[in-house]
Amino acid sequence: MNRYLPLSILALGILAFATLMLVIAPGIQISQHDIPPELKPYTEQQLRGREVYVSLGCVYCHSQQPRSPDQAPDDVRGWGRPAIAADYTYDRPHQLGTMRTGPDLLNVGARLPSRDWHLTHLYQPRAIFDWSIMPAYPFLFEEKAAAAPGDVVVALPTEYAPKSGVVIARQEALDLTAYLQSLDRTYPAPANALRDDGYNRPEGAR
Repeated sequence: MNRYLPLSILALGILAFATLMLVIAPGIQISQHDIPPELKPYTEQQLRGREVYVSLGCVYCHSQQPRSPDQAPDDVRGWGRPAIAADYTYDRPHQLGTMRTGPDLLNVGARLPSRDWHLTHLYQPRAIFDWSIMPAYPFLFEEKAAAAPGDVVVALPTEYAPKSGVVIARQEALDLTAYLQSLDRTYPAPANALRDDGYNRPEGAR
């Protein structure tokens, strides 16, 4: 039994060191930076929409991390300034993503603020972009013979509209749209912001 004691102590030491370096130290570093005053906590509806975003696996095709110009031309694409750590203050967990089958979405609420646009796009992406490979999400909607008071009718071109009746957005579609509309990090980055400067540093490559 005693021969395993040094190994146990070593294993615990490695675990403690890893926790310190990967969890505690970054947390202390981030806590020393200001939260942009323009960044607000998500509302209850936006949080529900975020859960829908996660459940649909949107992170597998969309990132939420605009990069510096030396890494990618994201600013030219209209995706916004390079992300900073404070942009994700209220994201638990964050939805950074790595794939860009579709565009970066961290500022989609600023680029595309229209609720009607998002609802149409979620119901049938090809109704807006005929070349889109994004899956449609018709299960977030329902067809009715006529809209009831309070129903949100989805605007659709003739070829995608039902032969009779209307398409109504379910609560999940409205929540997801509210979350997408909330994605707006176009405020100026604080001077002391913790950011990834990519390879654009005076001393050269990092």
